[in-house]
Amino acid sequence: MSAAAAIVLATARSEIARYVDALFTVYLICLFAYVVISIMYSVGIRPPYSRWWNAIVEFLRQVVEPYLRIFRRYLPMIGPLDLSPMVATIMLIVVWRVVVAVIRG
Repeated sequence: MSAAAAIVLATARSEIARYVDALFTVYLICLFAYVVISIMYSVGIRPPYSRWWNAIVEFLRQVVEPYLRIFRRYLPMIGPLDLSPMVATIMLIVVWRVVVAVIRG
């Protein structure tokens, strides 16, 4: 492999790693936003009806809930406390770091 090809390959791997890193970051932000909104709703804080708010909440629910369901299957609720978001966040961060490190090489 020539030096130019190696540089191009290293640059491509770096760009792919940055892209995957950004995807994980966005998903983690969505997860945190969904958890905060769920806590607000469980406490009784509900914003007045608006289309954009409902669209945001529905989007977050459709994106995050399938991932959380994986953990809710195996983790029982402790009273009113749901530990699945904490475990899901920890697992997401671990997988995030491993995947990005493997891509970077």
